[in-house]
Amino acid sequence: MTDATQDSSPTRLEPVAGEWQRVSPKYIVVDLVGTLIGGAVLTVGTGLPWFFSQLPFLLAIPITVGVISLLIVVFTPRRVRSIGYQLREDDLLFRRGLMFQRFVAVPYGRMQLVDINRGPLDRGLGLAELKLVTAAAASNITIPGLPEPDAEALRDHLVAVAESRRAGL
Repeated sequence: MTDATQDSSPTRLEPVAGEWQRVSPKYIVVDLVGTLIGGAVLTVGTGLPWFFSQLPFLLAIPITVGVISLLIVVFTPRRVRSIGYQLREDDLLFRRGLMFQRFVAVPYGRMQLVDINRGPLDRGLGLAELKLVTAAAASNITIPGLPEPDAEALRDHLVAVAESRRAGL
């Protein structure tokens, strides 16, 4: 093969280079509990028409919802492990998703609000979620499952960097 033919061969798209920070493995518990509760409520709710009418074809709806909920539970650990972020020179890059991956780059100078939220289960496990708000609604991101000290340190770092970048504009 000549060099020209080697260069024209298709190349594999590599993921974004750099060191990715992952969410805490404890977040799997938080996500699983939420998914199980939501799946149970939906399954019971979609089973009510069958319960009151006893029409056999209506039983297919709660069974389908239950199976889909169980599939979501099975994929939850892998989905949680796909969540990550990367602090780069000019922006924060956020990634999530298995089949449909989403990468969002939020420039430091565009950040308007950095917020920390803790739900009851998150607090019990020592976790928090960090929310970044920008003027563009599509670029708002939430990083779930961060250990509380890491979330607070990241918030302070992002606020400091955002202030310095805005001052330079």
